[in-house]
Amino acid sequence: MSEPIKVATINDIDEEEAIVIDDDVTGYGAPIAIFHTEDDEFYALDDTCTHAVASLADGWMEGNEVECPMHAGKFCLKTGKVLCMPAVEDVKTHKLEIRGEDIYLYPGTPAEVEA
Repeated sequence: MSEPIKVATINDIDEEEAIVIDDDVTGYGAPIAIFHTEDDEFYALDDTCTHAVASLADGWMEGNEVECPMHAGKFCLKTGKVLCMPAVEDVKTHKLEIRGEDIYLYPGTPAEVEA
């Protein structure tokens, strides 16, 4: 498991918005997007769509889904699973931990998904 990195506070990301954490901060090798849902949940995914090179943080959020701004492929924020074409490959998730007001990211460690 990677070491956690403080990347933001919960007030840094408006509901239904996302921020991008560059790979020079995380050492992961690719940018990671942190999403804040309307249900006040936070999720982290690789920022780049698996179908085409587009930032998922620039996409549209609805509930626990994000839609790629380029070709409308959708992904589950909780699991990274593809929800519709043209994307066919899941996007990687990353573990987040909220400590008080602070958001800690574990780059490269998959999110723990409750069954």
